[in-house]
Amino acid sequence: MAVELSDEARRLIALFEDEAGVTVRDCLVDDANDRVVYVVKAGQMADAIGPGGTVVDRVESKLGREIKLVEDAETASAFVANALTPAAVYNVTISENDDTVAYVEVAQDDRGVAIGADGKNIDAARQLAARHFDVDGIELT
Repeated sequence: MAVELSDEARRLIALFEDEAGVTVRDCLVDDANDRVVYVVKAGQMADAIGPGGTVVDRVESKLGREIKLVEDAETASAFVANALTPAAVYNVTISENDDTVAYVEVAQDDRGVAIGADGKNIDAARQLAARHFDVDGIELT
């Protein structure tokens, strides 16, 4: 599935790839929450974060925005779980009836983390899951 990127997203990807030395698969510019969400190639998350979070801190300083990283995955269920970190996700079930919906079992104490302030985390997860796996919705159980 091809993801269309704006010029700004392409610029932000180039900046992060140069700083971290990793491959960025996608970039979601979240102007409403003044943050950028990067989807990093599977297996490269440690390099993307950097020792003690140094890479993320450096890019956040350059951009003046919060950075959230999501590790790419081969399956929709693994991708949705990654998109909702740092919430403790126990299980993701993908239901493909009229719509494709990911039902996510999250630790009760982590529901707020999965949703995020004003729904920003779950909204980003929904957008990314739709772009990469044609998932129409994400529901917490």
